[in-house]
Amino acid sequence: MINFNVPPFTGKEMEYMRQAVENQKICGDGTFTQKCSQWIEEKTKTAKCLLTTSCTHALEMAALLADIQPGDEVIMPSYTFVSTADAFVLRGAKAVFVDIRPDTMNIDENLIEAAITEKTKAIAVVHYAGVGCEMDKIMEIAGRHGLIVVEDAAQGMMASYKGKPLGTIGDFGCFSFHETKNYSMGEGGALLIGDGSYVEKAEIFREKGTNRSKYFRGQVDKYRWMNYGSSYLPSDMNAAYLYAQLELADEINDTRLARWNCYYERLKPLEEKGEIELPVIPEGCIHNGHMFYIKAKGLEERTALIHFLKENGILAVFHYVPLHSAPAGIKFGRFHGEDKHTTKESDRLLRLPMFYKLTEEEVLYISGKVKEFYGA
Repeated sequence: MINFNVPPFTGKEMEYMRQAVENQKICGDGTFTQKCSQWIEEKTKTAKCLLTTSCTHALEMAALLADIQPGDEVIMPSYTFVSTADAFVLRGAKAVFVDIRPDTMNIDENLIEAAITEKTKAIAVVHYAGVGCEMDKIMEIAGRHGLIVVEDAAQGMMASYKGKPLGTIGDFGCFSFHETKNYSMGEGGALLIGDGSYVEKAEIFREKGTNRSKYFRGQVDKYRWMNYGSSYLPSDMNAAYLYAQLELADEINDTRLARWNCYYERLKPLEEKGEIELPVIPEGCIHNGHMFYIKAKGLEERTALIHFLKENGILAVFHYVPLHSAPAGIKFGRFHGEDKHTTKESDRLLRLPMFYKLTEEEVLYISGKVKEFYGA
């Protein structure tokens, strides 16, 4: 069976985790946590990167920093993972869902402004499959209305929009290092902060509401409870696992892009015949090969294709169930405007296996079976 995902592993992970243990500091903000944070800061040119226990927690910290209050509204796509909404709903906000673009599956930037009310506090964008949203227009809208922009860049590490790394364009950016992502620490994430004035407050939220970070830097003689917060620090052993992959980040990225391009070239003839649709990468966007998906004609055809591929030793999967149709989405949110594309496109989308150690031979086999299904 060709799995849908295999967590990345470069070979040095266990050695670095052993070093973390020998350093006798395996809790948060140890040597490898600092190395990972510094690497990300240098790579993205962001003011501050704080590793977290998940992208979910990075989003929760962004909601805290944005001062989301009960009754506020946050505009976002419905086609996303629950964490995008959870982070704001936990603060008492209402999720206001708008439709997506069918070409990229990203939030439709042309529908955002109509969803803004006097209660709107923020816009949460999701860079689906590592392909950037139309950030110029989104930032322009946010600027005119005084709104915070949070980038859910869970899938966006090493991708960019018009030369700017995803996660660094809005006020706050959030990465995921879950085992399904291009770079992994099992469970983990990172919060990117562009404005340095937020850093001290973010450190307090991340350290259970204390100024412990300043204490460890020798800036205060003892740490105190300063504000509300939680424990958002990952173990340094997890960071050690991640750092082994960051050292080979370009190699991992290039390999994934090569497999992505192989899929695209092999399946392009099916798109030209009108059998399927392939991903669209808008001008100015550089993606990271996070995901390769195709779109069938509808739900029934997609289901049949999933079964056919499984019978041939290939695990392919669908993706998000739109949040606005879920019980919690109905309870905590509302859909603004017409659901013209979100549900329709989510019913068609099928993700093919994609991971660092996927071979070209496997991609050729998978592509061949997709063609066989369509009689090509």
